[in-house]
Amino acid sequence: MAGIPIRFGIIGCAEIARKVSRAIQLAPNATVSAVASRSFDKAANFAKANGFPPDTKIYGSYESLLDDPDIDAVYLPLPTSLHLKWAVLTAQKKKHLLTEKPVALSVAEFDQILKACEENGVQIMDGTMWVHNPRTHKMKQFLNDKEQFGQLRTVNSCFTFFADPDFLKNDIRVKPDLDALGALGDAGWYGIRSILWAADYELPKTVTAFRNPVLNEAGVLLECGASLLWADGKIATFHCSFLSNLTMNLTAIGTLGTLHLTDFIIPYQ
Repeated sequence: MAGIPIRFGIIGCAEIARKVSRAIQLAPNATVSAVASRSFDKAANFAKANGFPPDTKIYGSYESLLDDPDIDAVYLPLPTSLHLKWAVLTAQKKKHLLTEKPVALSVAEFDQILKACEENGVQIMDGTMWVHNPRTHKMKQFLNDKEQFGQLRTVNSCFTFFADPDFLKNDIRVKPDLDALGALGDAGWYGIRSILWAADYELPKTVTAFRNPVLNEAGVLLECGASLLWADGKIATFHCSFLSNLTMNLTAIGTLGTLHLTDFIIPYQ
């Protein structure tokens, strides 16, 4: 397979799919081979608007794309409530999976997706981009340096942005039937991931939610946070919100050194 690009099929025409499809087309080892929507016209317009290759296949149903034998991997930018069904079906069709985050609405759903991928011999990756940035690898080298950083003791992570009224009323991330985790699933995912990344993915002993989270009328989280405690005494906190100024702070404090960033998700430079 060396030198043969991975043939991606895209299920759904969400806004984030515009950015990811562009990245796929820029990658030397990947190509967009097909796009599917519940509407053929919508899929066709999406392909045209985003400059897909002329031979890109257009499908008016998700099932049709999954039945295409010329698709190696599927990118899934659907609302989180639809991930379980379509991720499992993708795996059962023996296609690798790149899914938007959060991967699932619960641990139980996530386990079902992982089981389907394992049983069908396919790979799964979520769309958390910052962990793959070359800068992140340099940061990890610093955290692993016992002479410069020492032992990890504390991590504080914060990701917030100020959503406009239209977002707070109409975006899928505030709809209980589409993305019920709200700010926790969308912004908190980054904070939690950064903490686990710093802790070498060692799970904490306890997690305690902060009091007085902010919810919308439908009960979806707009702002929340929590503290985490490990058996060896290290601690961490995260805060996420749709209601505050854009902030992407990450601080990891060791016994000998400190790592601090104000742009850990999307580097300013």
